[in-house]
Amino acid sequence: MKKLVAFSLFLAMVVIILGAYTRLTDAGLGCPDWPGCYGNLTVPTSEGKVLAANEAYPDRPVEAGKAWNEMIHRYFAGALGLCILAIAIIALRNRHKGTPVKLPILLLGLVIFQAALGMWTVTLNLLPVVVMGHLLGGFSVLACLFLLYLKLTGERSLPRSTLAKPHSRILPIAAIGIVVLVGQIALGGWTSANYAALACTEMPICEEGWQQRLDFSGAYSVPEAENYEYGAHDYNERMTMHIMHRAGAVITCLYLVFVAVYCLRTHSLTKRVKRGVMVMLAVLSLQVALGISNVVLSLPLLVAVAHNGVAAALLLTLVWLTWSLLYAQQRVSHSTTHGGHYG
Repeated sequence: MKKLVAFSLFLAMVVIILGAYTRLTDAGLGCPDWPGCYGNLTVPTSEGKVLAANEAYPDRPVEAGKAWNEMIHRYFAGALGLCILAIAIIALRNRHKGTPVKLPILLLGLVIFQAALGMWTVTLNLLPVVVMGHLLGGFSVLACLFLLYLKLTGERSLPRSTLAKPHSRILPIAAIGIVVLVGQIALGGWTSANYAALACTEMPICEEGWQQRLDFSGAYSVPEAENYEYGAHDYNERMTMHIMHRAGAVITCLYLVFVAVYCLRTHSLTKRVKRGVMVMLAVLSLQVALGISNVVLSLPLLVAVAHNGVAAALLLTLVWLTWSLLYAQQRVSHSTTHGGHYG
């Protein structure tokens, strides 16, 4: 089961990257129906099928490149769903052997909801709330798969009452870091879903006079529109989204650096935990560089896709760090209980 979870984890990362690529190439409606493409299991390529597709969807003629981007994303997402279904079945069958069950069942529920969000993304014409929810759902599946993998390695958590006090203070600090990062990912998802990534092209905040144009109520509302492709908000609203994403980036960066410094200054932490901290800092630095490059280089496709992928990697490093802190506390507790030495 561990190998299947590891493969699913890899597949989840691929799905996130493909989803970002689909969104950034404006291929979210490359296939205007769901789950097929113009009524087919694959993109229509023959002359007859293309003509039939264009007649069925006159407002959305076949664009093979965009359609393939969308369908490849769906194929990989479908494969991931089947893998998670298999994980849930195996977990239920082996529940008497100590195999985790709650997390696989949660994952199955998440991936079913993800499929529904994928459908609504198309049927509701890229409604921003749905697009952002689909993004967050993908990150949630990834994080839960990683947590399940960690559990299957044998590093199981002990009751919280056994945790050592010095490390108990760090654990909620790291956990809050996950919440802060997810909030920032949501801001980025909202910015991307509303096509506001290039609303500000100057550093460090935005073009001159941005203070007078801020519109928070408009930026975080959903205007009525038949189609949300390419966005339905005005410039001031998109500018506000973009500025808030930048502000969130600063807050997230400062908080994660604080977490790192706090951990590194705690001498009793294991080398494993400190390695996790250093990995987190390296990934955070890369993410900041990619974010700045998106603005300076006017959102090049590969950089923008990498920005999404590295955000996912950063989330995993925080999950890893939090789990490592918990595991370190277990070792402190075990050593104290048995009169051993911890270092």
